[in-house]
Amino acid sequence: MTERFDLILRGGECVLPEGPKPADIGVVGGRIAAIGALGNVAADETFDARGLTILPGAIDTQVHFREPGNTHKEDLDTGTRAAILGGITAVFEMPNTDPPTTTVAALNDKLARAKGRAWCDHAFYAGATTDNADQLAEIERVPGCCGVKVFMGSSTGSLLVPDDEHVRDVLAKTTRRAAFHSEDEERLRERKEIAEKSGDVHDHPVWRDAQTALRSTTRLLKIARSLNRRIHVLHVTTGEEIALLAANKDIASVEVTPQHLTLSAPDCYDRLGTFAQMNPPIRDRSHQDRLWKGLQSGVVDIIGSDHAPHTREEKAKRYPASPSGMPGVQTLIPVMLDHVNAGRLTLSRLVELTAVTPARLFGLVNKGSLAVGRDADLTIVDLRAKRTITDAWIASRCGWTPFSGMQVTGWPKATVIRGAFVMREDQVLGPAAGQPLRFAGV
Repeated sequence: MTERFDLILRGGECVLPEGPKPADIGVVGGRIAAIGALGNVAADETFDARGLTILPGAIDTQVHFREPGNTHKEDLDTGTRAAILGGITAVFEMPNTDPPTTTVAALNDKLARAKGRAWCDHAFYAGATTDNADQLAEIERVPGCCGVKVFMGSSTGSLLVPDDEHVRDVLAKTTRRAAFHSEDEERLRERKEIAEKSGDVHDHPVWRDAQTALRSTTRLLKIARSLNRRIHVLHVTTGEEIALLAANKDIASVEVTPQHLTLSAPDCYDRLGTFAQMNPPIRDRSHQDRLWKGLQSGVVDIIGSDHAPHTREEKAKRYPASPSGMPGVQTLIPVMLDHVNAGRLTLSRLVELTAVTPARLFGLVNKGSLAVGRDADLTIVDLRAKRTITDAWIASRCGWTPFSGMQVTGWPKATVIRGAFVMREDQVLGPAAGQPLRFAGV
């Protein structure tokens, strides 16, 4: 055994690959060096974890931090600060910025912007367009790139690949698991007058209906199957898609969001109005119930927040001029811990969804589990803590959350990245030292 550790966390309930059990964790050089009963071994720093639960560092694989171009809503500093306050140790950031992340230069610009300003580890998606497929193979190999993101339906920003020919071209010319916003653009355009005529946000899931999502995902799976390409379908919202994706798990991985698992129509639109507007939409309880069944049966692979902040003034515009999206990176862990305490999923399943499977599917190096040799990325939570989520707690520049006023059981108490505490008891600890994530084979 190591004679002296940089850090020992003593007496916590550790969620290990074999399941939760009490253990000490010893850290040397930013990596986990020992797990077990460490007795009286000395350490430069000791953390009393008695009464707390230690999870592998949570990874949020879908965030929009708006930099460059819309930093009045969010930037890499405020977005990653919100992440660590919520117990998140790493993020995948999306390409629909201004300008969009569609070139090697744009990707490297984001990496440079994050240096010394990002509070957590990070990677950036490259954005696909109808004319950059030939360049994507080069872009997706840039260290710090997590893959290619494809918008099949229009959402925030200008990125769009709406037709089968160009989707096929993107998949044929790339090799890493590509991520998809799956809504059918043709149907969105055909039905947009529903929203324009009503001006009522309750019609958001009527305009962007379940068929809009199902049609797109059906098309996507057919293309991916023909090319034998692995794909990742983001923020799935419909029961029909869950059934379809369950039959295609050999090529398709599935993400759902805390918002779609927690909020439901029409209640959320009654209470929040346009602040509940996101793409794909919050749907009714029947779809939500089938998302939960998909999560509990193993169809769902990842929980991502789809953190997509807008200012209050922007969200307050009359529908459909109001933008879609809501913040979520800071609330992902508290909201999902509340579901754990309510018996909807186990703590080990939450760890699979937020750490183990993201690391495995995307080939993250030294992330995703509590094991000797892995980075000492830890999300330390109090499963018994009862807190109320408030706008005042939110560090995102937008300053609000759709979960404001929600009482939860379970709260992040500390965030550790590569053996260093970056958050304790709602306090950010500097300096910002997030690093680009590393991927196997890149």
